[in-house]
Amino acid sequence: MVVGMRGVLGIGGMLAVACAGLAPAHGADDPDLVFKRSTVFKWLSPNDKLATYGLDDPEVEGVACHFTVPEKGGFKGWIGVAEEVSDISLACRQIGPIRFKAKFEQGEDMFRKRRSLLFKKMQIVRGCDTKRNVLVYMVYTDRIIEGSPKNSTSSVPIMPWGQNDHIQRCADFVEN
Repeated sequence: MVVGMRGVLGIGGMLAVACAGLAPAHGADDPDLVFKRSTVFKWLSPNDKLATYGLDDPEVEGVACHFTVPEKGGFKGWIGVAEEVSDISLACRQIGPIRFKAKFEQGEDMFRKRRSLLFKKMQIVRGCDTKRNVLVYMVYTDRIIEGSPKNSTSSVPIMPWGQNDHIQRCADFVEN
């Protein structure tokens, strides 16, 4: 809301809040787009799509995750103000020898990205099933007021990669 020259949030403040909502919030680098497929045709604006992205775990070498998210088309989606739905799928796999770069907390953010202009974000978090020596990844969305129970989980058993690979235990890298 703008209220004259001494408004609650002048135009510059509103623009700063809007731009902050569009940037990735934390974690891994921007994911790589693998492909998109249209799901709903729109006559005069972009179609609704499903987009599949890939990203490497920034703290665990040798693990990559792929997730598919719906992306709103239409005019709101085109200008970046549509609130995206919470239906996200996730698959993570070992793609090389697993090496931990640092200790991590159970449920620590691996990747986070806004799914609406201000209040909703998607998060991929990482944990360790210490009994089975398996990395566990979960994707979910949350909102300041009301979250979503929709989620997806993927696990990556830590296996040898090559004959001379020393298997690390994720339990040794979980912060207590």
